[in-house]
Amino acid sequence: MTKIVKVKTGSKFEEIASYSRVVAVDNWIYVSNTAGRNPDTLEIPEDVVEQVKQVFANIERALTAVNSSLKDVVMSRVFIQYPEDTPKVMEFIGTKFRGVNPATTVTCPPLGSEVYKVELEVTAYRGASKAGVEEISIA
Repeated sequence: MTKIVKVKTGSKFEEIASYSRVVAVDNWIYVSNTAGRNPDTLEIPEDVVEQVKQVFANIERALTAVNSSLKDVVMSRVFIQYPEDTPKVMEFIGTKFRGVNPATTVTCPPLGSEVYKVELEVTAYRGASKAGVEEISIA
């Protein structure tokens, strides 16, 4: 029988919009678009790289709640408010996903507020980090 686990973080936005930070369906794990708000202080760093660091801390916390990690991520979607921030954001993301190499989409749409400079959504498969991986280059 399929097991579904829904994780809430206490964010007021999760309550207002009636969503979960994480929904795990068996081994598939879907993490909602996540901003760089510190869950303890509720502060958002001004600097885009500091924001993306907090984004990853938030996502890692969410994945840990369902017995997973960044190493299980198979897809990421990166939303960057200002296109000129893309190189800095992607360089940092490269440090977090080096060796994981998920499929990734990067776009620069307006976000919910100008205070948010970067948001990230990921899909993971619990156990992907232990799976045999074949890398194929078509270059």
